[in-house]
Amino acid sequence: MLIRLLRTYLGPYRKPIAVLVALQLLQTSATLYLPTMNADIIDRGVVKGDTGFIMSFGGLMIAVTLVQVVCNVGAVRLGARSAAAVGRDVRGAVFDRVQSFSAREVGHFGAPTLITRTTNDVQQVQMLTLMAFTLMVTAPIMCVGGIVMALGQDVPLSTVLIAVVPVLGISVSVIVHKLRPLFRAMQVRVDTVNRMLREQITGNRVIRAFVRDGYEQKRFRGANEDLTEMALGSGKLLAFMFPIVMTVVNVSSVVVVWFGAHRIDSGAMEIGSLTAFLAYLMQIVMSVMMATFMFMMVPRAEVCAERIQEVLGTQSSVVPPAAPVREMRTHGHLELREAGFRYPGAEEPVLKGVDLVARPGRTTAVIGSTGSGKTTLLGLVPRLFDVTEGAVLVNGVDVRDIDQRLLARTVGLVPQKPYLFAGTVATNLRYGNPDASDEDLWRALEVAQARDFVESQLEGGLDAPIAQGGTNVSGGQRQRLAIARTLVQRPEIYLFDDSFSALDYATDAALRAALTAETREATVVIVAQRVSTIRDADRIVVLDEGRVVGAGRHAELMRDNETYREIVLSQLTEAEAA
Repeated sequence: MLIRLLRTYLGPYRKPIAVLVALQLLQTSATLYLPTMNADIIDRGVVKGDTGFIMSFGGLMIAVTLVQVVCNVGAVRLGARSAAAVGRDVRGAVFDRVQSFSAREVGHFGAPTLITRTTNDVQQVQMLTLMAFTLMVTAPIMCVGGIVMALGQDVPLSTVLIAVVPVLGISVSVIVHKLRPLFRAMQVRVDTVNRMLREQITGNRVIRAFVRDGYEQKRFRGANEDLTEMALGSGKLLAFMFPIVMTVVNVSSVVVVWFGAHRIDSGAMEIGSLTAFLAYLMQIVMSVMMATFMFMMVPRAEVCAERIQEVLGTQSSVVPPAAPVREMRTHGHLELREAGFRYPGAEEPVLKGVDLVARPGRTTAVIGSTGSGKTTLLGLVPRLFDVTEGAVLVNGVDVRDIDQRLLARTVGLVPQKPYLFAGTVATNLRYGNPDASDEDLWRALEVAQARDFVESQLEGGLDAPIAQGGTNVSGGQRQRLAIARTLVQRPEIYLFDDSFSALDYATDAALRAALTAETREATVVIVAQRVSTIRDADRIVVLDEGRVVGAGRHAELMRDNETYREIVLSQLTEAEAA
C-alpha cells in the first residue's frame, strides 16, 4: 500500500528524483574512493617518507571531499523539496476526497480520524519519503560499493563480511516485523486521544455545568496511558536495534584488526590496506545503520499509508452526475416522490414513501416528534444524502442529475446547528454569494433581525471578527447570521431546519414576518418543533417514524390528525391552539 501511494504521488517529480539519484551516486562514489586514497597516502607517502606525494595526493583528496559535500547538499535540498511536495499533494488529495464525502461517509470515519489521517498520517509518509531520498538511496550503493572496495583491498579478510552483513540483516528484519502491529495499534490510539480531546474542548461548557472535570480527566488519562504504553512497547523494541548493530560492528572491527595484524606481520597485507579495510567496514555498517533507521520508520509509515488509502479509496455515496443538467425551465418547484432513506446496515429506514410538493410563493412546514426524520428529509434536497428509494425533484429534474453548482445556487439550507467560520461577519455572509455588496449584506441582516446587534454589539459592524464556529456570539445570534447568509445567496428554494429554535417569541415572529415579505416569490420549507412557528404555513406535513401521516392546514390537522393534535396540545392549550 505504501509503495502504491508513493508511486502515484512521486510520478510528477521523476526529473528531480533522477537528478537526486545521480547526485547521491556521485557523492557515494566520492565517499567510497576516499579510504583508498588514504591507503595510498599511507603506503606510498607516509611509509616511504615521500612528502611531495602526500601533498599532491592530499590536495586531490580535498577536491574529492568538496565534490562529495556539494553533491550531498544538492541531493538533500532536492530530497527535502520533493518530499514536501509529495506531502502537500497527498494532503490535498485527502482533503479533496473528504470534501466530496456525504454526511454518510463522514459519519462512517468520524471527524477525529479524518483529521489524524490528513495531518499525522501524511506527515509520517512525508518523513519516510525524505529519509528515503537522503538515506535509502545512499545505503545500498554504499553497502555494495563498500564490499567491492573491501575486496579490492584484501580478499581473504573480506570473509568477515560474509558473517557481518547477514547477521545485521536478520536482526533488523525480526525487529521490524514485530514493530508493524504495534505501530498500527499506536495510530488507532492517536485517533482515540484526538477524539477525546476534541470532545472535551467542544463540550467544555457541559463538563463544567455538570462538574465532570474529574471524570473527563480520568477518561483522557486512560486514553493517554494506553497510547504511552503502546509507544513504550515499540520504543523498547527500537532500543534493541542500535545496540545489536553496534555490537556486531565492534566485534567485527576486533576480528578485522586481529586477522589484519597477522597478515601484515606475514607481509601479505600493507598497513594502508588494513586502514582502508576498516574504513570500508565502517561504511558498510553505517549503510546498514542508515537502512535500519529507515526500517524503523517503514512499519509506521506503511500503516499510515493504508489509512490514507482507505480514505482515498472510499467513494462518496453522493456521485456527481455523468451528464449534469445546467439549465432548468421551471423555478422554485420542489417535489419528493415516494422518497426513502436507509443508513447502511440499519434494520429500519429513516424515511419511507415520503410524498411532498412545495411551490413558489407558498410556505410548507414539516413537523413531527424527535427522530421522525425531519432533518434527514431536508438533507435529501441539497444532496447531503441521496435517497435510497424514490426521487427528489427540483424544478422537475432529479437532484442526482443536476449540476452541483446549479443545485447549490437553487437551494439554500439553514442547518439545525448553524456553523460560522473564522473570519468576519462579512466573510461569513458572502459565503453564499461572494459578489454581494455591503448593501445586500445589511439588507439580509435586517430581514434576519440581526442588524441591530451587528451594529451595536459587534465592534466593526460587517468587519467584526467571528471566531471559529461562531463561539463569540450567542446561539440566537448564530442562527440569525446563518439565516442572513442564506438570504444573501437568494436561492429559489429556502430550507429552514429548525432555524428559529434559539430565538425568543418576539424575534421569531418579527423574523417570520420579514421573511414572508422577502421570500414572497420563493419556495419555503420550514422544519420546526415549535408549533407557533409553523401554524400559519400554507401546508403542514406531519411526519411520524419516517412516514407522512397527515398534510393540510393547521385547523384541518387539529380536527382530523391525532398525531398533529398531540404535538400541538403538548405546547399550547386548547384555546391557544384554536
